[in-house]
Amino acid sequence: MMEQLILIVFALGYLAITLEHTLKVDKLIPALLMMALAWAGVALGLDEFSSWFNSQHHHMMDGSDGGAIFSQMGHEERSHVMEETLLYHFGKTAEILIFLMGAMTIVEIIDHFDGFATIQQFIRTHKKRSLLWIMAILSFVLSAIIDNLTATIVLISILRKLVKSSEDRLWFAGLIVISANAGGAWSPIGDVTTTMLWIGKKVSTAKLVEYLIVPSLVCMIIPVWIASFLKPFRGTFDAPESEGQQNPYGPRMLYIGLGLIVFVPIFKTVTHLPPYIGMMLSLAIFSLISEVITNRHFSLQAVNRQGNQTEGSAHDRSPTFKALRKIEMPSILFFLGILMTVAALESLGMVYNFGSAVQSAMDNRVFVVLLGVASAIIDNVPLVAASMGMFHDGMDAGVWHFIAYAAGTGGSLLIIGSAAGVVAMGMERISFFWYLKKISWLAAVGYLSGAAVYLLLNT
Repeated sequence: MMEQLILIVFALGYLAITLEHTLKVDKLIPALLMMALAWAGVALGLDEFSSWFNSQHHHMMDGSDGGAIFSQMGHEERSHVMEETLLYHFGKTAEILIFLMGAMTIVEIIDHFDGFATIQQFIRTHKKRSLLWIMAILSFVLSAIIDNLTATIVLISILRKLVKSSEDRLWFAGLIVISANAGGAWSPIGDVTTTMLWIGKKVSTAKLVEYLIVPSLVCMIIPVWIASFLKPFRGTFDAPESEGQQNPYGPRMLYIGLGLIVFVPIFKTVTHLPPYIGMMLSLAIFSLISEVITNRHFSLQAVNRQGNQTEGSAHDRSPTFKALRKIEMPSILFFLGILMTVAALESLGMVYNFGSAVQSAMDNRVFVVLLGVASAIIDNVPLVAASMGMFHDGMDAGVWHFIAYAAGTGGSLLIIGSAAGVVAMGMERISFFWYLKKISWLAAVGYLSGAAVYLLLNT
């Protein structure tokens, strides 16, 4: 009975997340609600459950591995197993969240010094077709380093300064979403779902790049190539002259910040420590550099004003503290809610049993392709979290890389299917049906082409 109630809680919470814009309730709220209610259901119904999945060792506690049998345990033993499982899942979830918070803070510090304005200097064209290719390539590369969501925000902000026509910008923004999602799929730090697979030791950095760089490139190049022949990308545009004076530290902070983010996978490979340790090291180094520059800047101001400057709080002028105030805490808590809810379902063996049923009903490759399509309709984070409990292949098995590709790029099929799409929707007021009519078919061609290339190269 309690298992059914937990499934109902999950279904209703998932529905509320999917209908976020219709209900006008932030998806954070149902995510946290269903997490708390799901685990409360697990605790209250602990004595009636007949099976339990040991996530740490990836097997059902039914005695098949020679270990303890959950159905034969007393209440105290079951409580102990539940506490251990909860702590294990929270630790794994915290690794992802701390990693994301570190990356977000570095990006906000770069923005504090107006570092992303440096990218605008690379754009020296007045042809729409050339601008499309420049934006697509920048989006593809940048999203692999600072994640697809941030890359989309940065490039649409630059686009606003270059293209006056809001109608033209809609088309550019649509192709930026496709390119950003494709770029995020082949990098361990380019998309939340890929980061989950990387931190969960399902994929390694080297193999992820090796297997997915070509399919991801195909996923980006084909839609952009087709779009370059369409009417909206013909002709020229009048770019306004650059405004104001750029922060002199901007370019330097951009290159240092991006370099420190790229350093994280290298640090993990060398030390074999969890990725969040490397991200915290990069954040500490970057924060130190930013504090030195800021303090030096304020000291020079004090000298220039002959000591008459009223000194504010060190926190008020600290780039690190300003960045920490601006990071997306609602997104962090949303991921917490989703991942811990799926953990509750996994602990009861539901995810394992569903995965076994799927694998017996259809080929894994067909399932993963459908998973990518589903990620355009419902959030890809719980889909990938569930798939991590469904499949039990070893590290760098083909199914994990295919899941990384499908979940990362499949969200481009609909404007609400990815974080990059949702932010573009808000920034440029792209309607759901405009994107469905004008851009979705391009995204579908790219997604299926990339999937075909992946299967061709890895069969």
